[in-house]
Amino acid sequence: MHTVADILIAWYERNGRSLPWRETRDPYRIWLSEVILQQTRVAQGMDYYLRFTERFPNVASLAAADEDSVLKLWQGLGYYSRARNLHAAARQVMEQFGGDFPEKFEDVRSLRGVGDYTAAAICSMAYDLPCAVVDGNVYRVLGRLFDIEEPIDTGAGKKLYAALARETLGEAPPAVYNQAIMDFGALACTPTQPACETCPLTEQCAARAAGTVAQRPVKKGTTKIRDRRFHYLHIVCGDRTVLHRRGAGDIWQGLYEFPIVETDSDPSATEAFRRWVGTRWMQHEAVDLPKHQLSHQRIFATVHRIEVETFTSEAEVHAVPTAEVDAYAIPRLLERYLESR
Repeated sequence: MHTVADILIAWYERNGRSLPWRETRDPYRIWLSEVILQQTRVAQGMDYYLRFTERFPNVASLAAADEDSVLKLWQGLGYYSRARNLHAAARQVMEQFGGDFPEKFEDVRSLRGVGDYTAAAICSMAYDLPCAVVDGNVYRVLGRLFDIEEPIDTGAGKKLYAALARETLGEAPPAVYNQAIMDFGALACTPTQPACETCPLTEQCAARAAGTVAQRPVKKGTTKIRDRRFHYLHIVCGDRTVLHRRGAGDIWQGLYEFPIVETDSDPSATEAFRRWVGTRWMQHEAVDLPKHQLSHQRIFATVHRIEVETFTSEAEVHAVPTAEVDAYAIPRLLERYLESR
């Protein structure tokens, strides 16, 4: 009698994806891949992984980098807190673990930005520790396999899925099993149009028998989306452009952007506008950018290209050579705007 783990591993040997972070036991590279692939598809994340490993081949080189360099390399991936946490954790490895990536689950879990899933992935794939991963793909496979009604976004649900993941792992090789169930969820047991007709787990799948495949896994709540209206001031004076670094407590912390006025009304009527452009200015154009969707926010942005004869004192402090703007890490929506210029 084959176990679920046996069936998944057999499927993985025939269908699993060949990925560079699966060809190594280096915990740094496995960790890097897991952070990049959080909320990022493999096809998109691959180039970032290769660029990061070329620029920062080990944890020491990442720790030694400045934050701006890390954010610039991350540009376009979104969820920039991942990059900041990655950088901070690399320095944590150097300071607290003498530059050696930790091997105990609790120590890996203590790193900045590392949760249970990422710690389990690193420990199982780098060290063969018996840690079962639970990510979105695993939730889906287990939710359907056991026809679970408990929502995945509740405390009880998370405990239940974690227990089932450990039980399903059993005595199987952790690294192979974890990669197998994640690939199975990504390639076969997909959110829509899963390959049920050819699924090797058809006989074991309780949701298939109950006709509830499309309803599994269950999620309790929906995220409330907040709409925001940004007016960006693309201020130029001669061969210099104004860039301002975003502070803490909001989206895109640490990235650079044009000065911003957040309002639904005419931005030129606000004190913030006058602080940046003064009273003598010429607007060349206003460009409405495509709606930018984040996980919890929708951004509606307009870029106002403005030319001034002299900078205000505040603008002067933040002015950079226009030819060097590309060297700064900026949000994706402004990157697209500059690419179209």
